[in-house]
Amino acid sequence: MAKLYLRFEGKELKEVTVTQNAVITIGRLPDNVLQVDNLAVSGHHAKIYWDGENYTLEDNGSLNGTYVNNQRVSKQKLKNGDNVLIGKHSVEFKDEWHEDQAGGYAPAAKVGPAVPQMQSTVVLDTKKAKEMMAQARAASAPTGTAPEMKSPNADPHSGGAPPAPRPVPPIPGKERTGMLTVIDGKTDEPSYLLSSKMSVIGKSAMASIKLKGSFFKSPPEVAAMVSKRENKYYITQQDKHAHVKVNGDDASTGQHQLEDGDIIEVAGVKMSFAWHE
Repeated sequence: MAKLYLRFEGKELKEVTVTQNAVITIGRLPDNVLQVDNLAVSGHHAKIYWDGENYTLEDNGSLNGTYVNNQRVSKQKLKNGDNVLIGKHSVEFKDEWHEDQAGGYAPAAKVGPAVPQMQSTVVLDTKKAKEMMAQARAASAPTGTAPEMKSPNADPHSGGAPPAPRPVPPIPGKERTGMLTVIDGKTDEPSYLLSSKMSVIGKSAMASIKLKGSFFKSPPEVAAMVSKRENKYYITQQDKHAHVKVNGDDASTGQHQLEDGDIIEVAGVKMSFAWHE
């Protein structure tokens, strides 16, 4: 779980929690998750989402641009402590725990000889610096003698043994791209190639798959999201009024993996999922 902290002139205005199952839209209009009410900010300025490996910031072609640590970016992976500049407002990204990453564990510490640690920057005299460098070299030097190397074809009766054959690494699967084809309902296109890692379904201008309502009913701005991870596609409902279904079954909670031939329904619009050859 990560968090965003919206600030203006050093004053914190809003705190937003970021999860893997949601897209955080940033912009001036009120339909954004993180609204920044400033004329220097575009209506739908940028978005933050989980791309399967990292939280990613993507600019939506804004007029004034999006900056990460004072560098203008169009798409950037975020790390803990990054500072995003949107117009005159700043958004700090915090991801200290990474609780929702696969595995949920911290990397194991490397085991090795201890080396002198310097807790803060100090000025060392020449003699002291040489002593610390000598200690560091001694601590990192290998200890003991190297094991005796045996011939790969050594006689088993002489104590040696031929090396075991190396396992053949698995051949990675062919990258495939999914496609949604509209069966019933109003959209801006009859079919959509899911070439991005994140595809938003809804009425919003930033949506990849735009739903069109009627005079009496309007679809949600961000109704659902289709994400791609490890050559698989998943659909996740984003708005309670979207009423997402997969093959007629309720799919309004959690993520649901899509299979070839599945029929999905989002806010009354039916689409079929298939692999694009």
